[in-house]
Amino acid sequence: MTSFDIRRVGGRIGAEILGVDLSEPLAPHLAEEITSALLAHKALFFRDQSLDDADQIRFASLFGELTTAHPTVPSVAGQPHILPVDGEEGVRANRWHTDVTFVRTPPAISTLRSLVVPPYGGNTLIANTAAAYADLPEVLRTFADRLWAVHTNDHDYAEPKNQAAVERRKVFTARRWQTAHPVVRVHPVSGERSLFIGGFAQRLVGLGTEESRDLLRILQAYVTRPENTVRWAWAPGDLVLFDNRITQHYAPDDYGDLPRKLHRVTVAGDVPAGVDGALSHVVEGDEAAHYTPAAAAR
Repeated sequence: MTSFDIRRVGGRIGAEILGVDLSEPLAPHLAEEITSALLAHKALFFRDQSLDDADQIRFASLFGELTTAHPTVPSVAGQPHILPVDGEEGVRANRWHTDVTFVRTPPAISTLRSLVVPPYGGNTLIANTAAAYADLPEVLRTFADRLWAVHTNDHDYAEPKNQAAVERRKVFTARRWQTAHPVVRVHPVSGERSLFIGGFAQRLVGLGTEESRDLLRILQAYVTRPENTVRWAWAPGDLVLFDNRITQHYAPDDYGDLPRKLHRVTVAGDVPAGVDGALSHVVEGDEAAHYTPAAAAR
């Protein structure tokens, strides 16, 4: 039993949490129950929350030490932990991805809070990558267990729509990282295996460009099966919490020139481990210590 109601949203991922006011400090037992629900459902949705930036930071901090906003993109002015997600800037994350996997220690948990949402479109889709791994035929699972992928921030992950977006992309790639991660990641808490790929994964170690593209496409198709995904239609005041270690997400570019503004706060993660215990390693760049605190990264 929990101190709040849980309403499942999707068959394999996602649940709405009812009866919790995130504008107030949460008791330790509530934070523990939310953490358990997150491990079970991978993504949690909170409607009708009246939150400001300080409230979002306080809530995200319940799950661990925070990262700064982004390795290269500036934060909200005066708020080093908050990344503005603004569709009017012309860069829209309309590819499936896991946040910031181009560094060695991607975030463990992400929070998104809606400020301005369009009257239609602008939803967020989230996929359960553990369910995707479980869906693989046994021979493909065994093969994937041995694969490693190089993730980088220097590619056309989000297509610029205007000159402002071109300039923003220059900022995004001002420092370049390449990191090799296991294609199959073992969750550090639950022990679940999942497909750790997505939009930043550009090639497979030991394979050429064409082979990498074809194999990543096959694996990614299991992630985005409809039964492994949930779609959230934003309303002002919503907050979404998802486990970045075991999900991918996607924001369809289907709302024209309408404004859509969210704030993101992320919890620092550890170094991903594969099924054999081998850890991710930097191929190009550094440890991004300015982004992920060393104590959190362990």
